[in-house]
Parts: sequence; C-alpha cells; structure tokens
Amino acid sequence: MRFIIFVIDSQTNTATGDEMEAIDAFNESLRDGGHWIMAAGIGAPATATVIDNRLGKGENVDGSLFANDAFYSGFWIIECDSPELAKQLATKGSLACNRRVELRPFLA
Repeated sequence: MRFIIFVIDSQTNTATGDEMEAIDAFNESLRDGGHWIMAAGIGAPATATVIDNRLGKGENVDGSLFANDAFYSGFWIIECDSPELAKQLATKGSLACNRRVELRPFLA
C-alpha cells in the first residue's frame, strides 16, 4: 500500500531552522525500513497557477486555488503494509519537520 504524507505549513512559515537534520534522519529511516518512494518540497501558493482547460476554456489564474493561510509545503510518498504503520510514520514525519501533516492513501 502506498500513502502520501503532505506537510502543512502557513504563510508565517513555522520553520525554526533546525528541521533539516531531523528530516534527513527521518528520510534515512524511511529508506532503511523500505518505506521510501520519494519526497519533495512544493513552491509557496504565490508561485501557483490554476489552469482550467475543460472544454477548451483556456483559463489561467495566478495563485493557489485555496485562499487559506495553511498550504502544503512538501510531501513524502511511502510504502507500508498497513494504514496503522502509515500513521506511525506520518507521526514521526510530523515530529521531524515540526509541522502538521496530512496522511492519505496514494492511488496509483
């Protein structure tokens, strides 16, 4: 089973600056445990473009679809045998990055 763990940040940027070492260690533990698929950061909402070309509409709107202080700033895609293990790993990821996270099944 695959899962995605979204990292939730805010416009006030909750980072303390010490997270990268903990995130690197968490990433290594995912690799060592055979859970790692990939991880990445995501650009801030101001860098987004919403594109709607349904029925040839050709609409491009700068900015995020969501007008909210909270946004996804990164993600992990992991492989686990159970949702319970995915929750345990997401809990560790939240601690490592010092942010809230959202866990969902990854449908591929």
